[in-house]
Amino acid sequence: MEMTFRWYGDNDPIPLKYIKQIPRVTGIVSALYDVNIGDVWSTEKLKLLKRKIEAEGLKFSVIESIPIHEDIKLGLPTRDEFIDNYCQSIRNMASLGIRVLCYNFMPVFDWTRTELNLEISDGSNVLSYDHEQLKNINLREGTLELPGWATQYKKKELDDLLDAYSDTDEKKLWSNLEYFLKQVIPVAEESGVKMGIHPDDPPWPIFNLPRIITDEAALEHFVKIVDSPSNGITFCTGSLGANPKIDLIKSIRKFGAMERIPFAHCRNIKHTGEYSFHEVEHPTEFGDINMYEVIKAFIEVGFTGAIRPDHGRMIWGEKGRPGYGLYDRALGSIYISGLWEGIEKTLKGK
Repeated sequence: MEMTFRWYGDNDPIPLKYIKQIPRVTGIVSALYDVNIGDVWSTEKLKLLKRKIEAEGLKFSVIESIPIHEDIKLGLPTRDEFIDNYCQSIRNMASLGIRVLCYNFMPVFDWTRTELNLEISDGSNVLSYDHEQLKNINLREGTLELPGWATQYKKKELDDLLDAYSDTDEKKLWSNLEYFLKQVIPVAEESGVKMGIHPDDPPWPIFNLPRIITDEAALEHFVKIVDSPSNGITFCTGSLGANPKIDLIKSIRKFGAMERIPFAHCRNIKHTGEYSFHEVEHPTEFGDINMYEVIKAFIEVGFTGAIRPDHGRMIWGEKGRPGYGLYDRALGSIYISGLWEGIEKTLKGK
């Protein structure tokens, strides 16, 4: 297991020199944030980012993520150009020794929450998703009040995208994902890159848009599309755990044994309704994810990939990017590392 930490580049309020002070964190998860979606990620820009990370004694371990252009998800005639660019980006990252790529196939919106600063009982602030609140939002009327992604689209851009997806159902989205994978995965395999698709977050349709990476059956179908070690899963306990019907431990054992999990996100959530939840501290006792059993399953299947603490609370008066403060994610990494050491030594009888 390689303990990693997400860093948002030069605009991240958390400097690399702080991250390297977290015990056992050796790898950085990052990306290029000044490249238009669909353009090639140049070797030069990736090399510059890699040098900044290595200058602090850390390793550029995972790219999260190279966004997939909506034309690919929609299956438009223009998708081939964007897929070619994606393949070149994979070759470029591989040329620099960056071997893991996290990505997602969520239409229009990435991870979605209805509140970024919900105050919970201990006085900290967390990310929250309330499905009833989401249903009351009418995107067509310009009520773009959801945090996080709301600033990514102007009204006409969003209206045009929603129109474009009006006849795209789950079957079509699966077909478009298959088209993408059959062109990209061979390039990744040839380049020595392991791709890990991130589950939909939350794992159900929102705003009448289809979502397909939602449960164990979907993951099983996904890995069969292209039978390659490069066609893997970013196993996110919080995203998949939002669906109470998923047996996380069983899924880790199944796909871990297949060596299809190159990267893992560990975070805990508390269900507040059938389709609602808020995020909590990483330890098992505070939420509905049994983190002890999660880590035990990873160890027992021989997981050797990258792992990172995912969204954390904002604590101790810290201000910054919601979900991505320093303090609680640092606590999360220490908790995960402690579990790993304890369980691993116990299983080995030491």
